[in-house]
Amino acid sequence: MLGVVTVLGVKVSNLTKKQAISLMEDWIDAPHKTSHSVFIVNAHTLNLACEDRSYRCVLNSGSIVFGDGTGVRLAARQRNTRMVDNLVGTDLIPEFMAANLERQRKYFLLGGAKGVAEGAAERLRNEYPGICIVGCHTGFLEDGESDRVVEMVNSSNADMLLVAMGNPLQERWISEQCAALRVPISVGVGGLFDHWAGNLRRAPLWVRRLGIEWAQILLQQPGRKWRRYLLGNPKFILRSLRSRSADLAAAGARER
Repeated sequence: MLGVVTVLGVKVSNLTKKQAISLMEDWIDAPHKTSHSVFIVNAHTLNLACEDRSYRCVLNSGSIVFGDGTGVRLAARQRNTRMVDNLVGTDLIPEFMAANLERQRKYFLLGGAKGVAEGAAERLRNEYPGICIVGCHTGFLEDGESDRVVEMVNSSNADMLLVAMGNPLQERWISEQCAALRVPISVGVGGLFDHWAGNLRRAPLWVRRLGIEWAQILLQQPGRKWRRYLLGNPKFILRSLRSRSADLAAAGARER
């Protein structure tokens, strides 16, 4: 592990993709099973955390927090840290699946509107022949339904639970259910199922390399995303600059 950088009060781990995948493999293979939570934060997630202390605590309670996107990378630079990799879930999770295909890891997909998780599972089975999807369920849970879903996940013997409910709901749900879950890893994956199900198109590689994949999402969902990106991105940059001293002081206190 290459260290941790604090951005808007959230501790983000600085790992390569290879290190992140290896860490998750170790958690699954550990002889004494513990339920680990993996949260992936971007500028929007960190804006929410800045505005809501309880959500910030949820993120920091996770087993590990990965950084996604140009905003996190720029904020880390302001704090004298270079993020070695962009750990966006739309790349990291498929790479984990490809690397672990022969090990027959088992996945449970929880999230999206009705039918989206099933559509994502079908895409995965086509793309990774032999992949083991042991369950799917919509992310729109009625009151009291979480207990039943947790039991479904536990009964499936899944190695990894992918939760696609959006921020902050998915992280709150994972945090609240972590003690009851027996799956080794629960990951908040945002809109990943919509990409797999074909409801969202990935940006071309050159757009992703420029760090502006958010623009592709904005073009596809302008009504839903304009506030997040056109207002949220500048707000994040200003907040990051203002909080730089406090975040550096917090990092120094941890080192002492």
